[in-house]
Amino acid sequence: MLRPILVVFAALTLTACVQNRTLGDRLDDSAASVNLKSKLLFDREAKTGDIDMTIFEGRLLLTGTVPTEGDSILIEEKARRIPQVREVINEILVLPRTTVGQGTRDAWIDQKLETALIADTGVTAGNYRVLVSQGVVYLLGVAQGPNELRRVTGQAQAIAGVKEVVSHVIYLRDPRRPQ
Repeated sequence: MLRPILVVFAALTLTACVQNRTLGDRLDDSAASVNLKSKLLFDREAKTGDIDMTIFEGRLLLTGTVPTEGDSILIEEKARRIPQVREVINEILVLPRTTVGQGTRDAWIDQKLETALIADTGVTAGNYRVLVSQGVVYLLGVAQGPNELRRVTGQAQAIAGVKEVVSHVIYLRDPRRPQ
């Protein structure tokens, strides 16, 4: 029984070495994500079925579509009430629900970019979160510097079907990062 626990601990430690984040940072982000998803899942006030979210170091990125501006505002307000969330980045669009075809294209872009970032030795892939909505790639995370961010952005722009790349990436020494 102890052996599987040691393997998981070693994997988490190795991942932490590759990333610029502590285990505590990752656990806080996971707790915030679960907290927010559970609040939104049982929410009957807002239409949340077409919303994606990712959190990195307490910075929450919301993407997707909702039928009304009121839904977008309500989702953002609920997100701001989660204790572990320090910043909410609302990229939710007021549009009809994403079609199955567009959702499939978005998922393909997401997987293609995730694979490219992992394969790129000049990028610390674990320091980035990617969301794709309506052909727009949204980036969240921490770049080692401008060169790495250019590489990540370039990888995204090179994928067929990408309409735009929106970066909410900050740099390693940004004062908004937790200490």
